[in-house]
Amino acid sequence: MAKKHPLKVFISYASPDREQAQRLHGDLLGLGVAPWIDTEDLLPGQEWKMAISHALDSTDIVLICLSKNSISKEGYVQKEMRLALDRALEMPPGEVFLIPCRFEECDLPFNLREYQVVDLFSENGMRMLGKSLSARAQKVDAISPNVTGAFPFETKKKPAPRSQTAKKKNDTNVEIHIHGNVTDSNLILGDGNQAEISSKNGE
Repeated sequence: MAKKHPLKVFISYASPDREQAQRLHGDLLGLGVAPWIDTEDLLPGQEWKMAISHALDSTDIVLICLSKNSISKEGYVQKEMRLALDRALEMPPGEVFLIPCRFEECDLPFNLREYQVVDLFSENGMRMLGKSLSARAQKVDAISPNVTGAFPFETKKKPAPRSQTAKKKNDTNVEIHIHGNVTDSNLILGDGNQAEISSKNGE
């Protein structure tokens, strides 16, 4: 019996979405599949058109990544997307091979509207994508992805700006007024802090 291979997934994206596509690549690695992305798998010195064409010919499934930026980028549809669509036409009717993946709310290009889209920005998006990957893995006799409790697509969030007036817990100035003679005494301030008061120069 031939040894099963990890499901091969081709990630097609436009340059404005490179950062999100790379995060998707990392998430897919976590599912146990073998994702192909040019930033990791296109080697220096390779003829990139031939390398991409070969990767598309040998892949098990194609993810077309979409955003408002990518669908408006001139030339995107005419390159990898067209090659992927040509490969999809070779598949039997109803075969899961090409999946439009949206990084944000955006319109689908006309030639992708007959394919069911997955919204990776939704809470349920990565789980639904995992189900399609599992179905395809069974079809091509590949190793089934580990999609149990599939995590949401990792969106990068900017840290909340810190208030200019915010101070650390122990960075607060306290003003203490003392009446009477408390020389050589200890003063308990709270939070376990203790101040020692003593006379200087014998005073």
